[in-house]
Amino acid sequence: MLKELLNKSSMKSPWIYHINSGSCNGCDIELVAVLTPRYDAERFGFKLTGTPRHADIVVVSGPITSQSKERLVRTLAQVPEPKCVVSLGSCPKSGNVFKGSYSVEAPLDNYVHVDVSVAGCTPKPEAIMEGLYKAAQILQEKREAMNK
Repeated sequence: MLKELLNKSSMKSPWIYHINSGSCNGCDIELVAVLTPRYDAERFGFKLTGTPRHADIVVVSGPITSQSKERLVRTLAQVPEPKCVVSLGSCPKSGNVFKGSYSVEAPLDNYVHVDVSVAGCTPKPEAIMEGLYKAAQILQEKREAMNK
């Protein structure tokens, strides 16, 4: 009964953990804008958490640098299943303007399964909200599949 109650309550309030893997901070600023009163992602239940162990959705921004790659993979391993990974902006998807640099090892897909990609450099807050909504839907489907 307790497990059922926890599953039901966590479906309505997914917690987000943000990882910056070497970005220019443009995507980070837009993600913060989504959480401010203007866009207010919290009204849909999204909350930012300070630890990966409490996260449901992981948002990764920036190209995957050589220095951040191992830490990124290790951090993602700490997120409990089911989890949903969102790549934010063009950098995690392709490396964007940093592609070909000696220190960039993008794309993120090479190291972890990405559920949702939010395109743009930098993506608009509306696109980020839509991506988080899609991630929440995928997360709910994963939870239902685990409970069967």
